[in-house]
Amino acid sequence: MHTARTFELNGMELYCEVRGDGEPLVLLHGGTGAGSDWRYVFDEPLEGYRTIVPDLRGHGRSTNPSGELTFRQVASDVLALMDRLGIERFKAMGLSFGAKTLLHVATAQPARVEAMVLVSATPYFPPQARALMAQSSADHLSEGEWELMRGKHVHGDAQIRALHAQMRAFKDSYDDMNFTPPYLSTITARTLIVHGDRDPLYPVHLAMEMYSAIPRAALWVVPNGGHGPIFGPLAPRFRETALEFLGAG
Repeated sequence: MHTARTFELNGMELYCEVRGDGEPLVLLHGGTGAGSDWRYVFDEPLEGYRTIVPDLRGHGRSTNPSGELTFRQVASDVLALMDRLGIERFKAMGLSFGAKTLLHVATAQPARVEAMVLVSATPYFPPQARALMAQSSADHLSEGEWELMRGKHVHGDAQIRALHAQMRAFKDSYDDMNFTPPYLSTITARTLIVHGDRDPLYPVHLAMEMYSAIPRAALWVVPNGGHGPIFGPLAPRFRETALEFLGAG
């Protein structure tokens, strides 16, 4: 089974694809990406899972009339989508932007997340991440990068420019991503933290902080891995490890 629908919720239109049958598994993409990016990780349907793959607020085929973007709001969108689909409890994977969103989901409504995989997450933004965010601009994209972005985001160049401006604005955000150890300790989901030891945005000690604070956490540090170490030759090992973890409960 493969369906694609657009839902009106939280003042925006959210595009979502649902594939397969089985227990629900939500896949949340990275910033300036789209749900279709997961095809580079999972090149075949996931047996035993009903995968729910949205384009997050303002990304891909989804809209964002407010013009504002916070991880807390995107988490609210994801929970509203689960309500609309009639899904009470689910498993999830998130990459970078999607992983930070899952931290909000799993702390806002802990009972709803059974297990999750967080790839390149962080409890807060360190100085090096803010410095890189400050450089985010659509003006810096090459023609090839523009072509790639236009293939993902269907609402025109203004959408792409808005996304980069929103990524840049995170450099001045301090209340959206501000997870203390006591707050992280309220997460009840089994949690696999996947982190590259060469991540230029989030040093590996931030993964250790999350691992130490989340009660049912496991940690996989990917040797020589950068930000989002799950693509290309790293994809097969990630698929095997992540799916084994999600199925172990």
